[in-house]
Formats: sequence, structure tokens, C-alpha cells
Amino acid sequence: MKKILIATTALVMTAGVASAESHSTAIALSGSARMGVVYDGTDALFSSRVRVSAAMSGTTDGGLSFGASMRFDQTGGNDSDAGAVPAENGFNNGDSTVYLSGEFGKITMGDVGGAADALVGQVDGVGYEGTLDGLHEIGFIGTTKTAFYYEKSTAGGLTFGIGAGQVGSDELNVAVKYATDKFTVALGYEDDSTTGVAHNRISASGSVTLGAATVKAKYSSDSAITDDAFAVSVSGTFGGVGVTAFYTDFATSQNIGLGAKYDLGGGASIVGGVVNVGATDDTVADLGLSFSF
Repeated sequence: MKKILIATTALVMTAGVASAESHSTAIALSGSARMGVVYDGTDALFSSRVRVSAAMSGTTDGGLSFGASMRFDQTGGNDSDAGAVPAENGFNNGDSTVYLSGEFGKITMGDVGGAADALVGQVDGVGYEGTLDGLHEIGFIGTTKTAFYYEKSTAGGLTFGIGAGQVGSDELNVAVKYATDKFTVALGYEDDSTTGVAHNRISASGSVTLGAATVKAKYSSDSAITDDAFAVSVSGTFGGVGVTAFYTDFATSQNIGLGAKYDLGGGASIVGGVVNVGATDDTVADLGLSFSF
């Protein structure tokens, strides 16, 4: 029975490859997993997670590229229409995107964060687990799912992006980025008046590579927040060990983090980090194994 199953599976896979070649399409699967121990400021806990991602791509007879991506979590992360009315309308897209690209640029719809999110980005963070996720970040206003994003790059290293939230949401954003082998600079603007109250945010970032180290910095000014926000990180690989340190200063907290990563080869790494959270004066940490497939 086992041999028959293997033979049948191979036949199905071969047929799928042939079909993909005849239609100039492809489907690629990738995944990640992690396991270890986290300290949330009070307790030490075991922690693990598994994710599988699918990327689909194709080309039209006229040379246009199209594709889609989605992510599968063990918690059902792609519940695209949970709570939507009417149901199954794709308004609340989660962890999935669909795109069309050509010489005109690239149009993407779905779970897109907006132009500032895509081009301004964040400084580097530390750790491998959710407890430390986002502690290095200065957030964006973002967009409501399903959203629209257009991006165009030039041969000279300049990229322009513009995005909008769901129709009727009054969410608009625009950003520009210039990148070379040694440095990048980016500027973004977001506006959201969906609630009837004017809300806008300006974000800027830059990075420079100095020998074995990369320095990143980010600044943000939000009309709804009194104080401006700032973040900086330094990352580099020394003796086979990747090291990252960051500092963030924003409305509610000043966070300081330090982390390291050692590559075991074959997609496996030992990863750990520790962060002092200024808002609560707690120290959180994690240490574990990270896998990519």
C-alpha cells in the first residue's frame, strides 16, 4: 500500500508540474517554525509556533506577471472573512495578497500595510518569539483590509508607492525610497479621516552599512500623539554570530533591546534576545531554535 501511495503521489506531482509549465505558472511552498522558552516579565514559559506560506506566480501571453501569496498558521491565520457582512466578500483579508505587475509597476490588493509600511519600514528587532515582537517598532496608521497598494521602481534605485484602504475608508498613504548598495533613505505620509477626525503621520527612515555593521534609524511625527518618536538599531555579524541592539523612544515607552543569532546551517538557528520595556520597567526575554524550510 505504501509503494502505491508513493507512486500515485509522484504521478499527481508530475502532472501538476506539467500543467504549471504549459500555463507559465508556479506554486512554491515555504515554512518556518520555532521552539524555546520565553520570559514575559513574570513567568518563564515554553513557546512554539509553525507557519506555512504559499506563493503563486504566473505570466500572461503579453508579458504581464501575476500572483498571490497566503499564510497558514496553526491558529487559522487566514480567516479572511471572519465577522464580515455579507460573508465571503473578501473585505477582511488576512495574511494574503494578490498582485499584477508589468512595466507600469505593481498593483497589490489584500493584506497590505500601505506605502509607508512598505518603504519606510522599521529598525531591526531582537528575539525569536511573540513576546519581543514589535518592541523595536514605531507603528504606522496602516490600512483597512482589503486594501490597495501601487509601487513603481526605477533603474536608478528610486521606488515610489501609493496606497488606499477599503473604498469609503478615507485611508490614503504615499511614500518614496532611494536605495544604493551602501545606504537607503525613505519618507512616507499617511492620512486617515475615517472617524471624522483628521489623523496624519509623517515617517522617515535611513540606513547605512559601515563595514560589518548596519545602522538604521527611524523618525515619526503623528498629529494624534504629542511627542515625536525615534528608533535606532545597530546590527552586524561577528565571528559567525549575528548581533543586534536597538533603542526606541515613543509616546508610552523607551525600550532597549539586545539579541544574538547563531546560524547552525540548513535553515536552523539559535536565537535569543532581551528587552527592557520602559512603560512597565519590565525585562522580557526569549531563547530558542528557529527553523526555515
